[in-house]
Amino acid sequence: MRSQRTGWLLLAPTLIILFIFGVVPFIYVLITGFTHWNAFAADPTPRFAGVENYRRLVFDGQFLFSVWLTLRFAFFAVVSEVILGYFLARLMMSDFPLKGLFRTIHALPLMVAPIAVGATWRLLTVPGLGPLPYFLEEWFGFEYRLGSFATQAFITTVIMDVWHWTPLVTLTLLAALSSLPKEPFEQAQIDGANRFQIFWYITLPYLRPAILATVFIRMMDALRTVDEVWMLTGGGPADATRYIGLYIWRVVFPKTDYGYGAAISLVTLYLTIVLCWLLYVSLVARKGQRSVN
Repeated sequence: MRSQRTGWLLLAPTLIILFIFGVVPFIYVLITGFTHWNAFAADPTPRFAGVENYRRLVFDGQFLFSVWLTLRFAFFAVVSEVILGYFLARLMMSDFPLKGLFRTIHALPLMVAPIAVGATWRLLTVPGLGPLPYFLEEWFGFEYRLGSFATQAFITTVIMDVWHWTPLVTLTLLAALSSLPKEPFEQAQIDGANRFQIFWYITLPYLRPAILATVFIRMMDALRTVDEVWMLTGGGPADATRYIGLYIWRVVFPKTDYGYGAAISLVTLYLTIVLCWLLYVSLVARKGQRSVN
């Protein structure tokens, strides 16, 4: 009994912080999502609106377009980071000259704040100032203008996210690869399995928990990205990179529509939970089916 009290006493500061900065803001946003509230209107008093905000966002074409853009962005970014991170982790498992220096340089993007990443990429891609448009045009004759071409802006935001967060995936998968047992691989080589068979039937099942956790983390981050894209494109050109986070920002701050912004935030949270749950269920069901077979 005394040990249990000591455990709860040690956990109390963490639980209090989580309650103040996690539960209380969530309840506040939940309540705000059912109100009409504009702090700078003639009548700034919040008024109960029921489900009007949620009915409104179902028919909001700009919101639906932002959801579609964000899902595309998250898919291409996360898939690219997992694939590239796996190959880089494999590379770091082997010995090569200046390996320690390469690992240090590879991890440097993780130490840069997202807003600084967006500002840096903005300087790299500004026509007439950044080196990227200059070299692409001089060497390949390719016109690179983020402010004019929507596809270029979208692809650049994906590449920027991959550059920033691939080191996280690499380090996670490197730790998972380092902990793999050697016996199954040696037995598979003795039985004559090729590299693809070893990867598909041994390496991938062992890495599934690490890959799943990494995908969850990166998916949640990608679905709520704001600062990097805001500094790079501002959501443009037009609405080509106006992801959900940027749309919420525009609703809450320039338009000061707090009730509608809170409703969109809650729907985004629900969408993130559903996507992670579907991914988890599909992988677990596939693993269970394989074990039965």
